[in-house]
Amino acid sequence: MSSTLYALLAIALWATLASLGTALSHLPPFLLTGLALIVGSVPSWPLALRDRAAWKVPPRTLALGIYGLFGFHFLLFIALRHAPPVEANLVNYLWPLLMVVLAPVLLPGVSLRPLHVVAALLGFAGAVIAILGARGGAASALSDTAAGYWGFLPALGSAFIWASYSLWTQRVPAFPTSAIGLFGLVSGALSLGCHALLEPSVALSTKDWLLIALCGLGPLGAAFFVWDMALKRGDARQIGILSYITPLASTALLLTVTGRPLTGTIVLAAALIISAAVMGTRAR
Repeated sequence: MSSTLYALLAIALWATLASLGTALSHLPPFLLTGLALIVGSVPSWPLALRDRAAWKVPPRTLALGIYGLFGFHFLLFIALRHAPPVEANLVNYLWPLLMVVLAPVLLPGVSLRPLHVVAALLGFAGAVIAILGARGGAASALSDTAAGYWGFLPALGSAFIWASYSLWTQRVPAFPTSAIGLFGLVSGALSLGCHALLEPSVALSTKDWLLIALCGLGPLGAAFFVWDMALKRGDARQIGILSYITPLASTALLLTVTGRPLTGTIVLAAALIISAAVMGTRAR
């Protein structure tokens, strides 16, 4: 399978996160993330039990995995608590753009062409339109922004963490994709630690456990494995541009699940993001 198909599979899985998150919105976020990450690591457990090499990575690589999976979610949740969620989400979606512009800085032998920058900015414009359009427009979304302006710093930090993690996985010694399960297990345990310290305890229903399992096996589990496969096989600049499909697909799926019609803004966002993806795949 090509790197593009692996990246699109990860994007398709991440697109379900908003819908699953809406169904589980009554749960504390660190609890949900911790449980889902641990569930997502389970498929790699048999490999680790059968062959210790499946999870054998240098401490620096393990630290990078925790930095990516735990650090990203930790700062994102801080941002969502202290900044308007729509704007915080938009700042967080700078990570595909950061992947493109940081690639020549963090990866040796990688150059940045003007077409990459144009495509990345076009994709971000599409993401802005998709997210704001689905929430009633920029005017309502931008209200009370100043009250939570400092919360944009952790949102920007989370974007930088995911972009740099994705790029730095190509700088550390080669590791098996199965090691992503170890990253998820440790990051999930840290998230549960944050839950114990920062959030109230709650009782989970059978439905909650089922949805957590779906979340863990999908957007907070398998998505990380196939994302790693894409990065190992493809061009990080092109994969970063493709990633703008995530907020578009997520928003479209959420509208469909909630029974709301697709709007002209979603069509416009789709046109921008698809144009950016085509430009990105043609840039060499």
